[in-house]
Order: sequence, then structure tokens, then C-alpha cells
Amino acid sequence: MATSGQKRLGSGGLPSRTPLFGANKAASSKAESSTKSQQSTRLTKPSDKLNPKTVDPFSSSSKSQSAFAAVYTKGGVPCRLQHGSVKHKLGWDTHPDQLPFDPVLVTLSEGLQESIHPYSFVARTGFKEMLESNGAIEKVLPLLPKVCYGVRAALGNKNSDVFAAGLEATIQLSNLTGPHLNPHLKNLLVPVSKRMMDKKFRDKITTALQTFEQNGGKEALPVIKSKVPTYTTIFM
Repeated sequence: MATSGQKRLGSGGLPSRTPLFGANKAASSKAESSTKSQQSTRLTKPSDKLNPKTVDPFSSSSKSQSAFAAVYTKGGVPCRLQHGSVKHKLGWDTHPDQLPFDPVLVTLSEGLQESIHPYSFVARTGFKEMLESNGAIEKVLPLLPKVCYGVRAALGNKNSDVFAAGLEATIQLSNLTGPHLNPHLKNLLVPVSKRMMDKKFRDKITTALQTFEQNGGKEALPVIKSKVPTYTTIFM
């Protein structure tokens, strides 16, 4: 047994060491501080402030990636997000005038369901700019069934922001195609009618319905009334 004036020996005959609790605690504190610092750096990037719900589209991880995101990441949509200090815009590899609307516009219509940046911005802005390109109507008309399918999916989405994007896309289609959209109106208006009582969207939906009637003519009114009976015609 060691006396009070002797050092306690370990199994190897050497003085045993008292665990360095202070040192371990300091190391742990330093590690936590470093982790918090890294997290703070990530959260204060300008892109995080502008787009808090943002993902890296070119990340090596494709887990739970949507179909549109996968296509965009692989270059299937020939445009890229260009960051601006105030406003973002799209940079097209090929001008929309020269693009094949099938499959590009069809893919963008499917992307209207996206709610995460940059995919949501690319899909919504790309869809709008393609419809505004020269000769768009001749290219869109044969694709209306496919395009309306994607737009309808956005209108039926529970996410309010996605629904709003779908409604805006429907208005854009109506402005371009006029009465040619009438055969698809009934299907498009099914999810729209379910949001009619939502105060957040009531005015926007009313404006959309008026646009559909204005562009669709007399044939559009019965279709609109069949899904939204409370709608009042603009032609009085």
C-alpha cells in the first residue's frame, strides 16, 4: 500500500495519471464552439437570407430528388439561375425561340410543383419566358394536353405557393392560347374551385376566372359556371 508521501504506481510500475477532466472539457468546448461557428457561417450566407429554403442543385447527393430536379441537374433544362444583388434571372444556353418545346416546356410545366429554390424559380420563370418567346403559340397548341397535365398537378398541390404558381401559369396559358384552352378548363378548374373560399386566393381566383372568360369567349362561361357556380360573368 502506498504511503501518504508516495506516488501511486500503475500496473507497469509507473506513476498513474489522473484523468485530465479539465483538458477533455476544454477540448469538447472548443469542438462545440467550432461547430457553432461553422453553422453560423452557413446561416449567414447572402443566398440563405434571400432564399432560406435553398438546395445545391449540383450536389452529389440525389436522395429524395424530384424528377424535375434530376433533369435540371443533368442539364436537361438549358438554362441556369443567374444571381443578382436584388433580383434573380435566367440565363439561357439556347434562346427559347430556338428550343424544342417538347420536351423543354413540358418539363418546365412539371416543375411548377417545385417549392424549393432554385428549382421553383427555374420552372416558373422558364415556363413564363418560353410562352413569351416568338412563335410560341404554334408550338404550344399541339402540347396543350401535356402542358395542362403539369399545370393541373401544381393547382392540386397543397402548398399555397405552388398553387399560386399553377394559377399564374394557367393565366399565362389562357393569354397565349385563348379559346384553345377551353377544352382543358374543366379539368384545370377542379382544384381551383376548392380554393375559392380561401380568403388568401379569392381575389386572385376571381381575376383568373375573368381572364379565362375574356380569352375563351362564350364557350368558356358554362365551363366556369359548372365548377364555380357563384361566378358572375363579365359580359353584362
